[in-house]
Amino acid sequence: MPPVIGYVTLGSRDIDRAAQFYDRLFEAIGGSRVFSRGTYIAWSNGAGQPMIGVLEPANGDPATSGNGTMIAFKMEDMETVDKLHALVLELGGENEGDPGLRSENFYAAFFKDLDGHKFNFYCKPVPQ
Repeated sequence: MPPVIGYVTLGSRDIDRAAQFYDRLFEAIGGSRVFSRGTYIAWSNGAGQPMIGVLEPANGDPATSGNGTMIAFKMEDMETVDKLHALVLELGGENEGDPGLRSENFYAAFFKDLDGHKFNFYCKPVPQ
């Protein structure tokens, strides 16, 4: 069965700045830019995998982040979650929750991108 999510788009107030942020972030998690045309750019971790795109809203209104909206990136281990969270902060993202256990078997770190969209990196470590 293919992934349920095909792609997610996020509005951006500055496409060039968002492109630099996501180029570096996706490079760090094994992905790359897969589409770029005008005011829409998308990244993925490979053929048939979901994409995340940034765009200028078609209606011409300013881009805003959705309150309660969040995208989660599943990672292999806690070390990767920690490393990527640190990278996001280095790239100018905002910390929304330091890396740590949120429940017995859910390790996550939360952040906002340059336009205020909320994400997390998470893994499900094996309980000790």
